[in-house]
Amino acid sequence: MSTATTAPAASRAAAATSGEVREPIALKMPVTGVVVSLLCVLMAATAHGTTSFKVATSADFFQISDVTVGARGTILVMLVVALAATAFAWLRAVARRRVAAWVGIVLGLAFVLAFLTWAGAGRSTVMPLVTILSSTLALSVPLVFGGLAGVIGERSGTINIAIEGQLLGGAFLGAVVASAAGSPWIGLVAAPVAGVLVALLLALFGLKYRVNQVVVGVVLNVLVSGLTSFLFSTLLTDSKNLNQAMHLPTLPIPVLAEIPVIGPVLFKQTILVYLMYLAVAVLSFMLFRSRWGLRMRAVGEHPKAADTVGIKVMRTRVNNLMLGGALAGLGGAFFTIGSGLSFTKDISAGNGYIALAAMILGAWNPVGTLYAALLFGFATSVGQTLSVVGTPIPSNFILMIPYIVTILAVAGFVGKVRAPAAEGVPYP
Repeated sequence: MSTATTAPAASRAAAATSGEVREPIALKMPVTGVVVSLLCVLMAATAHGTTSFKVATSADFFQISDVTVGARGTILVMLVVALAATAFAWLRAVARRRVAAWVGIVLGLAFVLAFLTWAGAGRSTVMPLVTILSSTLALSVPLVFGGLAGVIGERSGTINIAIEGQLLGGAFLGAVVASAAGSPWIGLVAAPVAGVLVALLLALFGLKYRVNQVVVGVVLNVLVSGLTSFLFSTLLTDSKNLNQAMHLPTLPIPVLAEIPVIGPVLFKQTILVYLMYLAVAVLSFMLFRSRWGLRMRAVGEHPKAADTVGIKVMRTRVNNLMLGGALAGLGGAFFTIGSGLSFTKDISAGNGYIALAAMILGAWNPVGTLYAALLFGFATSVGQTLSVVGTPIPSNFILMIPYIVTILAVAGFVGKVRAPAAEGVPYP
């Protein structure tokens, strides 16, 4: 036997003799698979009748009939898929090998399809699959813009907890200016200004006066919430013409918008959704492929070293906070002019904090933030759809769905992501 063959065996024997501790088995994905499989078993046991899915709209190139499936049989198929993925995850985990990301995707899809089938089983209503997907994308808009604001701020070393206040301020100013000017387009231009103003306050107290940035962010959220609630109860109540329900027009892209399923979802949206596509693409490129992104990441990782080579640390952080605030304010416009609604108290409904969770789950990466935001948007969309079509789930539990998904995703699947090293550390 050759020396090359016996070397690995000798090293393993030496490690065993020395009492070296082996890497622990990663049980996160296998346990998730077990939970998904058990839930599929429960749903299959209680499902009856059929479920119909609507997968087309009247404007498509060609019409696709509603798809009707047997509820219990479909859920059992999803159970088999989940069991296969779970068994594979267990084998990989026991062998102390990395479980591929596609296993989690398969488990997620199996659970979602099983759940939607179970929720619509035995009912006369049709489960509007295209509507759910289209609503998912729209509901992700404030989360993506808020998450990108967090990415820009924290990559340069500033903790931005004030995203909730920036979203709320953007929603308020967008609605008021649009109503006063009689044009939602002018409101869209005004909304980022509110986010920038909140960002400047964060920069003033968190960077210049070195107050704890988390505390400042929370205080700013409370400040914006109280201020907008006061103005809503006084100014907007007395002047109804300053709080009208104005809506940005839907801008379907010719030809692409008529493709079945993906057309209405991706290419029949408002300008806010298209701006979201652009923001994610541009920021992904600039963050990792440009001098601006390199400087920003240097300031967030090692500000002293960045300062040594001539990078203005304070100016970089303030400028990035303002840019992030503008993006968050733009995302806040979704709640009013983006949805055709007038402003109400706390209309952002905690989406700023969910955007923070999307940023962390996305590992401070624009594309990862987009995926995480789509996950949370899908949870919200499903909750809204279930409340309309009617399900055996109590309405209070339906309202909890997006927040439960947020907690489970961040607590169970965030992994060993690392925040920028100088995050929240004042300089100089």
